[in-house]
Amino acid sequence: MKKKILVTLAIFLGVVLFSVAAYGFYLYKAVTDTATVIHEPLEREQSSKRAEKVDVERQEPLSFLITGIDARGDNLSGRTDAVIVMTVNPNEESVKMLSIPRDTRTEIVGRGIQDKINHAHAFGGMTMTINTVEQFLDIPIDHYVSINMAGFKSLVDAMGGVTVNNDFAFNQSGHSFAAGEIFLNGDEALAYTRMRKNDPRGDFGRNDRQRQVVEAVIHDAAQLGSITRVGSILDAVGGSVRTDLSLDDMWTIQSKYRDARHTIQQMEITGDGTRINGVYYLQVPDDEVSRVSSELRDHLELDS
Repeated sequence: MKKKILVTLAIFLGVVLFSVAAYGFYLYKAVTDTATVIHEPLEREQSSKRAEKVDVERQEPLSFLITGIDARGDNLSGRTDAVIVMTVNPNEESVKMLSIPRDTRTEIVGRGIQDKINHAHAFGGMTMTINTVEQFLDIPIDHYVSINMAGFKSLVDAMGGVTVNNDFAFNQSGHSFAAGEIFLNGDEALAYTRMRKNDPRGDFGRNDRQRQVVEAVIHDAAQLGSITRVGSILDAVGGSVRTDLSLDDMWTIQSKYRDARHTIQQMEITGDGTRINGVYYLQVPDDEVSRVSSELRDHLELDS
């Protein structure tokens, strides 16, 4: 009898171990498959504003461009609804996040015209967007992550929602947002980041809310406790996210730079609204661009 119990237990443990191994293989394959789908490298080895490529193994400061594309489904073409530059300094264990208002007037690199910065993506995709942001701020962009707005909603849902601190109560797209700390699902997060008409600060207020949600996603993603949620998150981002980061890059950066998320500073660039030929633009003064550029360059430990 005792021998039968031991045999039964051995078979049970074998099945459990096989199941765990099979599930682990499934997750690994899902991760690698999704990483392949979303991986779209740039046609360059490094930014022209760097003498050498960033060495992530040595934890050198690096930068990201995060863009939200105004598109639905799996469509990743069109104008950028959100343009966020994020610099990460693991030595200081800090992150700086700067929103560039979408109506900012600047030279669109590769087109030779002055236009709204959010038009760069419609003209020439991520390459033109990155080149334009690099010239505007005089900083290197080392990596990019691009997501369309429908994918953004799905990502927040897959993560179980996010918590933000709302400055004032408002309504948007059929949702009511109270002042103070609030919890948002994906649909609410999308509405929260799109509101600007009822904000006295207009696009600047909307940029604040966009950075709030991105910051919440960064914090929550680093603290995911359930491996079973990985599959849902992968399903959410597979068709709607593109990045130049390979899977190995992602693992290394997550391992070497994750502590920087504990100190995230929100930055803002300001300017004056103007109309040129009947079209509204945000005109940012040169001294304001220089101020922001200097702060970001210092954070990246670049020579002035």
